[in-house]
Amino acid sequence: MQMIKEELLEIRKKYGDERRTEIVYKAEEFSVEDMIAEENVVITISHGGFIKRFPVSGYRRQGRGGRGVTGATTKEDDFIEHVFVASTHNYILIFTDKGRCYWLKVHEIPESGRASRGKSIVNLVAKQPDENIAAFVPVQEFDDKHFVAMVTVNGIIKKTTLSEFGNVRRNGITAISMRKDDIVKDVKLTDGSEDIIIGTHNGMAIRFSEKEARPMGRSASGVRAITLNKGDKVVGAVDIKRRTTSILIVTEHGFGKRSELDEYPPKHRGGKGVITLRVTDKTGKMVGIKEIQETDDIVVVTAKGVIIRQPAKEIRLIGRISQGVRLIRLEAGDQVGDVAVVPSEEDKEELKVEAAVEPGGETEQAPQPSLFESTDATAGKPPVKKAKGGKAEKQPAGSKAGQKKSGGKGKKK
Repeated sequence: MQMIKEELLEIRKKYGDERRTEIVYKAEEFSVEDMIAEENVVITISHGGFIKRFPVSGYRRQGRGGRGVTGATTKEDDFIEHVFVASTHNYILIFTDKGRCYWLKVHEIPESGRASRGKSIVNLVAKQPDENIAAFVPVQEFDDKHFVAMVTVNGIIKKTTLSEFGNVRRNGITAISMRKDDIVKDVKLTDGSEDIIIGTHNGMAIRFSEKEARPMGRSASGVRAITLNKGDKVVGAVDIKRRTTSILIVTEHGFGKRSELDEYPPKHRGGKGVITLRVTDKTGKMVGIKEIQETDDIVVVTAKGVIIRQPAKEIRLIGRISQGVRLIRLEAGDQVGDVAVVPSEEDKEELKVEAAVEPGGETEQAPQPSLFESTDATAGKPPVKKAKGGKAEKQPAGSKAGQKKSGGKGKKK
């Protein structure tokens, strides 16, 4: 025992210096995202490359056929080309028509006033001067369970695992090798088992399982999705995530419609598809195709920068080959440029819905009551039936008393 004691004292004498380490509590790690409130925002990008974000709540609902409100100020030779809804905590993969991909955090996009032009996107991503923005994909996590499906104007589709886009450099990466005279038109995030519907400018559409398009590397060029008629081109794609969904079609002259998903029979990839819109001089050609629920809202953007937000349930379900109803009254020389879907929110049921919604209305010049706010002007008064768009027209055969067709000037407020 004495020997052990002597050895320990010798060790203490030789190595008994002051403690060189310190025991501390582990510090919490915070990221920039932890300090930013999570909310849905509308992101708009103009043809000239100006981008901005604005809270979804900033666009009040309007009835079908309304005039809309100014969503962005543009130069005379510029116009709003894309509109997109995402969370401030999402990442956005930005795909260009040349087949390249850039990476951006939503909260890094400057928040601007509704009528502001925004900031040039070249200050946020280093895209090339000859590249135009084709599509955006909001992403929360880059994993191997999801896929990026890219669709081109000439009817080509290519599917790539999402994880291959997790380390995008500032100057971008190749997302798809483009074929001659082709450009990227739309990009979707899928789970590998969804159905895809592709729509064309001349009113055709094809539905097929994405399993018919095997995953490929980023440098691949893809396979045939739809066989196009001469002079036709792809205007958009839909990935079916909800079986209770309906398909929204929007035309360049401001018409739109919803059709049941069952109206689009599944086909094999590469076919010509079925008619989804009877194109006329009145409707103009198809410019957008979206998946939508009755509880969703839609945001329609025109070439002159006018934006209108309205409930999807105001657009009645009709047949696949019909021309639809008027969604927005366009000024001379204007046309619809894009359309986006704003998903429903669970907390909307806590809000008080106005007894009567006025569907017409001019471009907003000053703040007006939201659909979810009651006003003294409507309190205690019975709802008044008005034309969808304002001015009365002849009633179609079989219509209900007091019901009028859309397309009038509306009532000035």
